[in-house]
Amino acid sequence: MAVKVITDSTSDLPSDIAAYLNISIVPIYIRFGDSIYRHGIDMTNDEFYTRITTSPVHPATSQPAPEDFIRVYNNSLKESERVVSIHVSSKLSGTYNSALLARNILTRERDIEIIDSKFNSAGLGLVTMAAARIAKAGGNMDDVVSEANKAISQVKMFGMFNTMKYLALSGRVSKAIASAASILDVKPLLTFKDGQVVRAGFTRTLSKGMERICQYVAAISNLTELFIVHSAIPEWAGYLKIKLGCYFPEDKILITQLGAALGVHGGPGVLLVALRQAA
Repeated sequence: MAVKVITDSTSDLPSDIAAYLNISIVPIYIRFGDSIYRHGIDMTNDEFYTRITTSPVHPATSQPAPEDFIRVYNNSLKESERVVSIHVSSKLSGTYNSALLARNILTRERDIEIIDSKFNSAGLGLVTMAAARIAKAGGNMDDVVSEANKAISQVKMFGMFNTMKYLALSGRVSKAIASAASILDVKPLLTFKDGQVVRAGFTRTLSKGMERICQYVAAISNLTELFIVHSAIPEWAGYLKIKLGCYFPEDKILITQLGAALGVHGGPGVLLVALRQAA
């Protein structure tokens, strides 16, 4: 293969899709107190959500080290001529900068392209998949990079957190705001803007939030790909898939579980969509 595509585990890509498209995934790290785990290797998503609801210590996540990228890049360049490495928004994580540092240490600027996807979770996953399809079809580095950048301009994300409890525990909102939200029984709606997660309003119930997600998808024209992402609520994800079948072929809607990178802030009960809209 002329070009190898690499991403990080915040992409929440299902393992079968990553394997089919020959995508290598560099894990982020999850820390519960003094214990550190590689996401998707030492700790699965199911284990993470069990632990986050039972542990007295709230977890934190951290980006892969440059050494992690160096190892993957060296292995990839043994089988491929070039590498395109696509990562979580640089405004959310230091992963992109860690990848850049690894490339500079290797002095392989011509052989390794690092791309800031401006998304995380399945938004990053969709960008990575788009690039990997071109690589699998035999495209050169310029082709793969061009497709990735096109996908970045076409991807959108929208969803909801069922609680603000974990946003408070991770320090993203004050405990007073989270307490008020709990008393008022409101749940934040979220989207992406300029590489950052921003609030897009509030809803009162999970079912109302699902309605807002459906309204969001219904308003998108030229929809080409659709991911549903959930954290430990597969039954709600399945129900949302049926409802979204009114707007996009149900058999083409993919479901994946939210990983630790966003899950540390959302906890169980997150439900969101990532989609790609053709120009």
